[in-house]
Amino acid sequence: MPFKTLQIPTEDGQADAFAALPDRPGPHPGVLMYPDGFGIRPVLHELAAELAGHGYYVLVPNFLYRHGPTPVIEIPEHLGTDDRDRVVARLLPLLATHSAERSHRDAAGYLAFLTAQPEVSAGPVAVTGYCIGGLLAVRTAAAHPDRVAAVAAFHGPVGADGPDLFTGLTAPVLLGHAESDLTPESLGELNQALDAAGVSHTSEIYPGTVHGFTMSDTDAFSAAGLRRHWDRLLPFLERALART
Repeated sequence: MPFKTLQIPTEDGQADAFAALPDRPGPHPGVLMYPDGFGIRPVLHELAAELAGHGYYVLVPNFLYRHGPTPVIEIPEHLGTDDRDRVVARLLPLLATHSAERSHRDAAGYLAFLTAQPEVSAGPVAVTGYCIGGLLAVRTAAAHPDRVAAVAAFHGPVGADGPDLFTGLTAPVLLGHAESDLTPESLGELNQALDAAGVSHTSEIYPGTVHGFTMSDTDAFSAAGLRRHWDRLLPFLERALART
């Protein structure tokens, strides 16, 4: 699977990024993929390559670029519980600086860059994200409804900005929640907020999963959860984006 290392101009500087491309001629529908809080690393290349293999140009930015290029901090090859706690403690102050205002500014740059690539089809793109990247994906879709045709988020704190965020959404939404992140009652409240905002959505808890279940380099990984994620995501993108 071809990869490109890239630099994305933003209002605040240059965000390092990579793109995964199909191994056949384009143009291809574009997907902006936000990583989880641990950032760009081999598992993100694996996820992006899998999606690119289904015919999408996948752009993955380092959204913490203000703190340095990838890797912003060193990440072990496998994040066990002790490693996870230690790394999270270092990351939290950095993540706290990534305000909604910053993410909105960055999203404009990411979308402009993605849609300008010669390998990317004309028209709206999809946005997906993991963990904090799921919240960034929803923020991006809400801030740029004319440029986003679909938004998906997995084990992400998508309700963290409150229900007002959802009123900006026009694209269909796919949400896959970890069982450890939401109770059935909390899921019901979230889905009621999406209904009230008039958002077309599929939002469900994946049984037997904990936060981070898509990430094969952590103890949170669930092979069944990752399969369910692909089983939901691929048809969702197929419906939302015109394939070439």
